[in-house]
Amino acid sequence: MTPTHILILIGCYFLVLLFISYVTGKNDSNEDFFKAGKQSPWYVVAFGMVGASLSGVTFISVPGWVEGAQFTYMQVVFGYLVGYFIIAYLLMPIYYKLNVTSIYEYLKNRFGIISYKTGAFFFFISRVLGASFRLYLVALVLQQFVFDDLNVPFEVTVILSILLIWIYTFKGGIKTIVWTDTLQTLFMLVSVGLSIYFITDKLDISIIELLASEELKEYNKIFITDDFLAKNYFLKSFFGGMFIAICMTGLDQDMMQKNLSCKTLKDAQKNMLSFSLVLVIVNFIFLLLGAILFIYANKYNVTIPSLGNIGDPMTDLLFPEIALNSGLGITIAVTFMLGLIAAAYSSADSALTSLTTSFCVDFLGIEKKLEKEQKKLRKITHIAMSVLLIIVIIIFKHVLNRNVIDSLLTVATYTYGPLLGLFAFGIFTKHRIKDKWAWLVTTLPVILIIVVSNIPSDKIGGYIVGYELLPLNGLLTFFGLWFIRKKQEFH
Repeated sequence: MTPTHILILIGCYFLVLLFISYVTGKNDSNEDFFKAGKQSPWYVVAFGMVGASLSGVTFISVPGWVEGAQFTYMQVVFGYLVGYFIIAYLLMPIYYKLNVTSIYEYLKNRFGIISYKTGAFFFFISRVLGASFRLYLVALVLQQFVFDDLNVPFEVTVILSILLIWIYTFKGGIKTIVWTDTLQTLFMLVSVGLSIYFITDKLDISIIELLASEELKEYNKIFITDDFLAKNYFLKSFFGGMFIAICMTGLDQDMMQKNLSCKTLKDAQKNMLSFSLVLVIVNFIFLLLGAILFIYANKYNVTIPSLGNIGDPMTDLLFPEIALNSGLGITIAVTFMLGLIAAAYSSADSALTSLTTSFCVDFLGIEKKLEKEQKKLRKITHIAMSVLLIIVIIIFKHVLNRNVIDSLLTVATYTYGPLLGLFAFGIFTKHRIKDKWAWLVTTLPVILIIVVSNIPSDKIGGYIVGYELLPLNGLLTFFGLWFIRKKQEFH
């Protein structure tokens, strides 16, 4: 598949998204941009959230992680499942009761303006980094397999990617995204299914035979229960995954904004529970795809591509290498590119919209301004968020040197801990706090966690820290808030 063919495919796909944007963005109101008029069907939101949760990172990086981690990522996914149930029955009732636009408005009601701004700030940092991680990987693939041949610089690739997303989200916002995410999830899942079919057909083996094969046994280990010191020990991964789900979905404006667009709390809960069950199955399919890719690479001596600024093979690029350059035919190449584009846009468009929403509501106080000023401010902010993502992604090009999904989850342990501590203290205690100190109490644990995560394992008895740092971060924040609590109780 030539770079020209890929560009034509991207152009056609974009036209479809633009059409959806035109239909859903006719109203161009802030109510539709931020909440979709609270008219989103729960089943549409649930299906679309699968794609938004997976993103280009899962599409490429999870299969590429199989060689080093096998199927142990499923331990984290099982933790996600429990986390989603907690979101549905603990957090969602609070958000719907308060009828919030930004979920961090809860912190203002509970503690005060500084806590509110602090929570919104940590979300902002988390989502900028998270969205940039996801888009960086996709831009990297486009650069490696398309734009390098056309002598287009990486910076231009990133700008074009963000520009396309901005164009179809600047009017409809979350109302557009609910529907585009549904289409993009469908493309992504069909892409994975067809990729598995075509590659196993080339290997001359059926799925049933593959599941029972000796080759798969080299990659399909799920549970690590014999080495507590290991980073992927079961309990560490499971509870880390549970808290990652609570934070990266339940305490994240990006993911919750879709849920808050449902008509009722009951609809939103049905959305969350059905979405969580589907997500477990889909993640397993991605891991199975990863095993198939490495089996194929070993059989046909496929070389894993490397990046110029890193030098070592980057397993994240194995899937695109096989799909586009191993002679499997135009069908799998088209399938892969559609899945990649869908995965990229389904997470990035919602991230851009949620960043715009959070900044407008949480930092600019948009609801206090005249309606005409609100729309203008929202559109300027939308552009500013796009520029910010471009800058961060370009920086990543020069500093990242590890598997992207691992990097993404590691950063989450730093930035989501303060949100976990703030919400937990608000929900599980009746105390108010000395609000002016909230920013300091939430920042100190982050610094401490960063220090702990960088301690060499041989200095702490061979123990390798993992995603358990997220609940630890939240716990330290909780204790810090307890220290600055006021004597009077919250009623």
